[in-house]
This record gives sequence, C-alpha cells and structure tokens, in this order.
Amino acid sequence: MVPTPVGNLGDMTPRAIEVLNSVDLILAEDTRTSGVLLRHFGITTPMRSHHKFNEHSAVEAVVEQLRGGTTISLITDAGTPGISDPGFMLARACRDSGIEVETLPGATAFVPALINSGLPCERFAFEGFLPQKKGRNSRLEQLAGETRTMIFYESPVRLVKTLEQFVATFGEQRQASVSREISKLHNTTVNGSLAELVAHFTAEPPRGEIVIVVAGADEAPRVKVDKYARFKQHHAAAQISDNNDK
Repeated sequence: MVPTPVGNLGDMTPRAIEVLNSVDLILAEDTRTSGVLLRHFGITTPMRSHHKFNEHSAVEAVVEQLRGGTTISLITDAGTPGISDPGFMLARACRDSGIEVETLPGATAFVPALINSGLPCERFAFEGFLPQKKGRNSRLEQLAGETRTMIFYESPVRLVKTLEQFVATFGEQRQASVSREISKLHNTTVNGSLAELVAHFTAEPPRGEIVIVVAGADEAPRVKVDKYARFKQHHAAAQISDNNDK
C-alpha cells in the first residue's frame, strides 16, 4: 500500500518511488490520474485499474496473482489507500489468505487538517464521508454525544448544507474548522463556531477538497462517589442511637 501526494508532488517519498519502480504491477484507482504521477517520476511499471466499482470482483484475482509470486502495489488518486479510498477489501483478503501486507507511511489529508484546527488531537474520531442519504441522520444522531474531536471529508458543493446539519446536531456554538486544498497552492483553514463557518462559506463558496474538523461534546462532569458513605451513615446512626439510650 503506497501513499501518494494529496496535492503537492514534493510530498512523494523516495521510498514510495523506489517501491513503485520495483514491483511487478501497480493497481491504481484511476489510471489516467495516476499516469500523470508515474510519468512525472519516471515510473514505467505496468498499471491496472482497481477502484470501488470493481474491487469486489477483482480482489480474488489479485490475491491469486500474489500467491503466484507477483509483487503488487496499490495506489489511489491521492493519499493513503484505505482511508476513504479502495484498499481495505484487498488488505483483508490478503490477511485472510496469509499474504503479508506492508503499508508505507505517507500523505493523508486529515492529519494536517486536524493539527491546523487547533482542536484537541490526542483523541479523535475519523468519520470520513457521511452517508449522502440513507443513514445520514441516524449517523449524526449517534455522534451528537461524541466527546472526541471528529473529522469529516466533504465536497465543496455540499459543504454549507453539511455545516447546517452540524449546527442542528451539535449546536451553533460548537467550535470547528474547515481546511481546503491541503498542501496545494491555495491551502487555507478557516476556524470558528459552526454558525460562523456557515456564514463564511455561504458568502464565499469554497473550491477543492474539504476536510471538516469538529470539536467533541463536553464530557459530563464526574460525580465523586464516597465509597465509605454507607459506613459513615451507619456510624452516625449508631451514635444517635447511643445518645438516645443515654
């Protein structure tokens, strides 16, 4: 599994180039998009399509090739395979077949967006793309009480509508950030309350790939339990009884 740049070609690692040059076959989400990348780095390894529309039917054949000794790399249009992109099904099939999978460290959009947000990042929940229709409301309801920082991917045309849904679910004062075009020339991050972000992007419609980071809900205050309370009550009652006897 080989990560590719999410925008800036300078983020391609030397090891990624070395691996893609050394394998027998590259599986690519879109061979046209990946062809530009491979040509840029002088990589001539044969390439074949592997995307969300054919991965169900293609996985078994890929596993058979791997069993036969073929070395294969999987790349997506941008970022790390398996993160809101094809990759999980193939990794699972390899695991079930006893085939070793190695994933190179590299680019992914949500980590820079999370850190840019200034929101707590020691614990977070990556949600990726929410369901577009069926299950969307129920998923948001499940997240209403989530205390960890939440990360979502969204398209620019749906951003304002999604932010409005977040206002309805999390409240207009919940802090959040919107990052766009991570690592590219027009990379920007806008921070504020959800209400402020709705107003901003209604006035200035965004372009490019979007990452939304939303603060988690405040944790309910913990009630300190006195484990000796029952003993104290019993002791106090006993003292009252002794005083009455006297």
